[in-house]
Amino acid sequence: MKEKYGLMAEFSTHEELVHAAEKAYEHGFRNMDGYAPFPVEGLAEALGKKTRLPLLVLIGGIIGGLGAYFMEWDANVISYPINIGGRPLNSWPAFIPITFELTVLGASLTAFFFSLGLSGLPKPYHPVFNVPQFERASQDRFFLCIETRDRLFRGDETRDFLLSLNPLTISEVDK
Repeated sequence: MKEKYGLMAEFSTHEELVHAAEKAYEHGFRNMDGYAPFPVEGLAEALGKKTRLPLLVLIGGIIGGLGAYFMEWDANVISYPINIGGRPLNSWPAFIPITFELTVLGASLTAFFFSLGLSGLPKPYHPVFNVPQFERASQDRFFLCIETRDRLFRGDETRDFLLSLNPLTISEVDK
């Protein structure tokens, strides 16, 4: 017998999916995910998903900017102090363009790598791919999957809860 990953309900509209996710979150489910053929506004909030990506991008940008400024300061003041035209060695206005560029570089690299890492990508296989109806998740159907690792998951009770949301179908997801 195959181990179960969860139960998945299929909906015909994105409004139904968001409503179902809100009801599931109110009921106490936390380990669940929604699948849609296009980005659905409010779905992440309804599922209770929070991200630290903006904070990480800010930190990456600050580190990039500080690193650039320190690199230029070290080169011009410590390593190679050359007096050119009587200007000060620590001429910060000259440091601004490179500091800005490395701030953007640090923030963008942080956004790229942490968005992949936090989302678990690349993921060539996921248990929901075992459900035949899930093929339509990239076309015209919307799915809510409640995972068995959720502390409130109780086979028949969870199925009854999903039935109360009036889905088109409910499928068991095997690992």
